[in-house]
Amino acid sequence: MFNGAILVGAAERTGGEPFFAVDPSTGAKGDVAFHNASTADVADACALADSAFEGFSTLSPETRAAFLEAVADQIMEIGDLLITTAMSETGLPRGRLEGERGRTVGQLRLFASYVRQGDWLDVTIDKALPERTPLPRSDLRRVNHAVGPVAVFGASNFPLAFSVAGGDTASAFAAGCPVVVKGHPAHPGTGELVARAIAAAVKASGLHEGVFSYLPGTTNDLGGALVADPRIKAVGFTGSRGGGIALMKIAANREEPIPVYSEMSSINPVVLLPGALAARAEALGTAFVGSLSLFAGQFCTNPGMVIALDSPDLDRFVASAATALSANQPHVMLTPGIHAAYEKGVAALAGAEGVTTVARGAEAEGVNLAQSALFATSGEQFRTNPALSHEVFGSSSILVKCATIEEVITTVAQMEGQLTATLQMDESDNDNAAKLLPTLSRKVGRVLANGWPTGVEVTHAMVHGGPFPSTSDGRTTSVGTLAMMRFLRPVCYQDVVDAVLPPALQAANPWKLNRRMEGKLELAQ
Repeated sequence: MFNGAILVGAAERTGGEPFFAVDPSTGAKGDVAFHNASTADVADACALADSAFEGFSTLSPETRAAFLEAVADQIMEIGDLLITTAMSETGLPRGRLEGERGRTVGQLRLFASYVRQGDWLDVTIDKALPERTPLPRSDLRRVNHAVGPVAVFGASNFPLAFSVAGGDTASAFAAGCPVVVKGHPAHPGTGELVARAIAAAVKASGLHEGVFSYLPGTTNDLGGALVADPRIKAVGFTGSRGGGIALMKIAANREEPIPVYSEMSSINPVVLLPGALAARAEALGTAFVGSLSLFAGQFCTNPGMVIALDSPDLDRFVASAATALSANQPHVMLTPGIHAAYEKGVAALAGAEGVTTVARGAEAEGVNLAQSALFATSGEQFRTNPALSHEVFGSSSILVKCATIEEVITTVAQMEGQLTATLQMDESDNDNAAKLLPTLSRKVGRVLANGWPTGVEVTHAMVHGGPFPSTSDGRTTSVGTLAMMRFLRPVCYQDVVDAVLPPALQAANPWKLNRRMEGKLELAQ
């Protein structure tokens, strides 16, 4: 069970200002008092993480992989209590949360298998050339090292997969970094259950208690203190643009600036090309609404924008989407605050010059319910009013009608950075798609064809990132094994004797790693 505790390493603390979970489906306040962590708790957790760093970061790949698997096992050991608690704190249905739990433990196990493989260490060796003229070459050996303790901020919309044991935590652990989590106040019971599972895995694995701490709380000051602590060396954040930028400023103003990997704002344009519209306009309209309204549209990859050439085929798409949307039943949103922000965003679009309302979902009869919305405007109006491109977090989207494929390209080129872009296309659209792809690729981290952006696979090839403001660093991803690279840095050892080199660089290759020798990959024997 949970009791509202703050977990600083193995120690449980209470006593901070209390706060309570809220069931967004009813508005009812929970019975358990949770406690805001203090700045003293932050300092103690960061000190423990710093003490744990050296030992944790130098574990063998096998030992660290086993720890990741232990975390996954401990999460599953919580059982149904985890699901029912998350349901009461988020309004999300059982099936969604059971799937998210599967994704959470699945990504932990994926990282475990990747850690064992060892390629993330990027071991590179250029042996000495003492006879080279006119100057000899030193022995040079490079390997990736963990950056240090990492601060992770739990996300509101994924209480498991992007929260306490989510992708940021899993990738930081995989890289060898202790983690201090700032729990999201919208699901504190869920967060504490998972935090206790991680702490149990730390203990069972015989690791230093500072490998993990959990600091719940409602205040911005708590998060600011965590990012400002000099022992924290990187930050993982998923949330609003305002929140992410605020943390970036704190990190940049430190005596030692550090990177903040923020995933923030994206409207994920979907481009409907003419051939696809001609072939399946009605089906596209129905499928679009399904993606838009799924779980009240509370995804960072929600299709918040559709771009197409104005035509009778587009009219067919609009009619189909309007019919589907009008029948769409409202879903509860994650928090009262998210619901209020959604209503404000929808009202702003509805009142904007040159914007028409295409359709609204069924009327909401209850608290914190999202009534879906689809708007339409011209390409010119969209390009001249930047507010139309602002994310409305929830099941709201805007259709932008263009006259030519060149106008579509111009419209995309003017957009901010996005996590995804989608091309709905048939074979007859290949030429137009080829024209669009260079511009799309400059604006996004993932380009889809004939799919919908909601849903992110956790794989080696996945990129869940993109140019600002979708993320703070478009060179990175927060999903997939590449996410580890955010928390690693290369170190080169020059003429260091074999006996004191890290195991990954020693001549005997005790960890049996694939290594690049003189630029050529040598597989482990």
